[in-house]
Amino acid sequence: MEPITEDALTAEVVARLAATPDARLREIMTSLVRHLHAFARDVRLTEDEWFAGIRFLTETGQTCDAVRQEFVLLSDTLGLSTLVDLINHASSDATEPTILGPFYVPDSPLREYGASMVEYDDGGNPVVLRGVVRDECGAPVVGAVLDLWQNAANGFYAVQQPDVQPATNLRGRYRADASGRYEVRTVRPVPYAIPADGPVGRLLADTGRHPWRAAHIHAKVSATGFEPITTHVFDRDSAYLDSDTVFGVKESLIEDFVARDDGSVVCEHDFVLHRQV
Repeated sequence: MEPITEDALTAEVVARLAATPDARLREIMTSLVRHLHAFARDVRLTEDEWFAGIRFLTETGQTCDAVRQEFVLLSDTLGLSTLVDLINHASSDATEPTILGPFYVPDSPLREYGASMVEYDDGGNPVVLRGVVRDECGAPVVGAVLDLWQNAANGFYAVQQPDVQPATNLRGRYRADASGRYEVRTVRPVPYAIPADGPVGRLLADTGRHPWRAAHIHAKVSATGFEPITTHVFDRDSAYLDSDTVFGVKESLIEDFVARDDGSVVCEHDFVLHRQV
């Protein structure tokens, strides 16, 4: 038997995948193998570098727990999460999507129109977030559900501080009214560093990158008969808008937080949903 070549090895691995019953899985695995092998050939990967990668992925998995998803963080910081959003949603005229992030918790409390989702006062600046949920033709989407979450003034999400913040602090689900309007009382979000004490944080440092995210409020917006969206509302005055570490900022999602004469701050942002066909 003649020694196998690099190209011949790739071809043999791909050939063995040909019997994969699920056509989509076969397509994905075949492409993955071809690109992975091409990467190794391109950089002439050494055995030490290969094993360092194995250790990195192992530690990434070991860092995950019930409230921390290090693999999502890795995907976010490599731009993969944003790329998947672009692939799946970029052609729509609806509100632009952006990443879910690692701190989403389902089943936040249902709150009344205009109610506050502040359950822990750490000195945050009060804000009213309001606007309209509408379709691409401008018609209001009555009863749309807005699932919102954000960090506190100390930079942390409630899920990161179970011994400090109530579990549902700065989280809530709201319904749009008969005019498609919504209104939420909250605090102004602040920039924050993603968890940098694990393998993803070390990778950022090793590649000369910072761990900071621009200030934002998360939103998942859904309604019967419409495609749901996962998106953000960014503060125009925030630092890191041009260097958000997870590539999540989009110009259409940046809004002004406007100070009023009575001392309040108001941010107005409409959400546009795409009708299902």
